[in-house]
Amino acid sequence: MRIKEVSLHFTEMELVSPFTSSIERVTKRESIIIEAADKDGLTGWGEAVAFSSPWYTEETVQTVFHMLKDFLIPLLLSHEFEHPSDLQPLFGGLKRNNMAKASLEGAVWDYFSKKNGKSLASMLGGTRSEIEAGVVVGLNPLPIMLKSIENHLDEGYKRFKVKIKPGQDIELISSIRKEFPNIPLMADANSAYSLQDTARLKALDDFSLMMIEQPLAADDIIDHAQLQRELKTPICLDESIVTREDARKAIQLGSCRVINIKPGRVGGLSETIKIHDVCQENNIPVWCGGMLETGISRAHNIACSSLPNFIIPGDISASSRYWKEDLISPEVIVTNGKVRVPKELGIGFTVDLKKLHKYTKMKKIYRN
Repeated sequence: MRIKEVSLHFTEMELVSPFTSSIERVTKRESIIIEAADKDGLTGWGEAVAFSSPWYTEETVQTVFHMLKDFLIPLLLSHEFEHPSDLQPLFGGLKRNNMAKASLEGAVWDYFSKKNGKSLASMLGGTRSEIEAGVVVGLNPLPIMLKSIENHLDEGYKRFKVKIKPGQDIELISSIRKEFPNIPLMADANSAYSLQDTARLKALDDFSLMMIEQPLAADDIIDHAQLQRELKTPICLDESIVTREDARKAIQLGSCRVINIKPGRVGGLSETIKIHDVCQENNIPVWCGGMLETGISRAHNIACSSLPNFIIPGDISASSRYWKEDLISPEVIVTNGKVRVPKELGIGFTVDLKKLHKYTKMKKIYRN
């Protein structure tokens, strides 16, 4: 198989409401939508999930564009492949830049699934027909956060994630627990703490949290192991896990009891499967994190969340949670806290070309 043309659609979409983490406040989402086609016009879709600034990882929309234009697309267009996993060794000589790699690999996975007449979920090894949906509640004044949780609880969401940082943690979680004593609740720190904050983090043990996500440095697994020994609450690693080997080492050290897998962070769906498998072998549950994606990347996340060890509800909310209108048809819908895993070919959603054109600021086309 061979890809003959890759189009990059540079989009900008305004979020329904600003999203605030411990690091940055996001109001508009820039993305690069990848469209990969063969000589017969069969198309696969992917999405670059890097942000405009390097607050989550070192990658940005602009660095992804550079890597795609100057390195990854030329490599893809000049090689034949039998399977999307062939792209890992093809791109392997280029260090990191995982979100750039994942965006192109995702489009190839969608194309490959359609080429073989199957859904992406089935091609990945998915076993579920529906998945449970979780939701993220950004940092805001407490009454706004409580109202947001109430609304999402009424919508049936199965897991609630709250962003925390020093000064907005113990009192915040305590207040949420007073209002909602029984909801499945977790806290995401985005590396806002150090081992000097161990006592503060231990205080969160009193609130029956599902997990604390990435409390310490993004590149650490040693200090997380020390912290996990002090905490009753499971630690979930996010930014620290980039490869299967990272996961294996973190598990061996006891650095976490849960792992969040984001296909964009780990370089694509092929590495997602590897991390999923090593976690399953070691009884470490996984879940799929979100990156404020459009429905294109969300569709990829739904597919990978159908794998058997994705047993914790991921950040897979309805399209309307983030966008007035999404780029896909039908949009992602949450019904009784669950999302249907498409059985249709590829990602199982149709990219709405009119809406894509509406939100595209610039388009670049590369051909073999």
